[in-house]
Amino acid sequence: MPASHQTGSTIIPCLRYRDAHAAIDWLCKAFGFAKHAVYENEQGGVEHAQLTYGNGMVMLGEVRDNAFGRHVAQPDEIGGRETQCACVTVANCKSHYQQAKAAGAVIVDDYAEKDYGGAGYSCHDPEGHLWYFGSYDPWQPGQA
Repeated sequence: MPASHQTGSTIIPCLRYRDAHAAIDWLCKAFGFAKHAVYENEQGGVEHAQLTYGNGMVMLGEVRDNAFGRHVAQPDEIGGRETQCACVTVANCKSHYQQAKAAGAVIVDDYAEKDYGGAGYSCHDPEGHLWYFGSYDPWQPGQA
């Protein structure tokens, strides 16, 4: 039986950042995430952080040369490209777009109304990770 949408995310994107503290601050300011938890290591770097947006969450930490970290490439290591993209459903996409753009998000695909319903845009954060934000909600009846 599928997990209930009401209990929060069961799939949580995980990201690595060279300056995780700066990324956390920027993601909260530009995209509207909220700090759920931030755990630092002995050097003051971010070992693990959890940011929430509505019922969704992303987890992140500092770039590290460890077993897991060797499986993850940063966008600046692969020509500014990304191998995946977090998709976040937002209530007011145009307002979200304007906030992100004002905070310095690098817009990849401009805000646009979509033929299938809703609106959306995509952008890069300061370390080059690709994000998609849209008002289309596949959990709503008639939108799946």
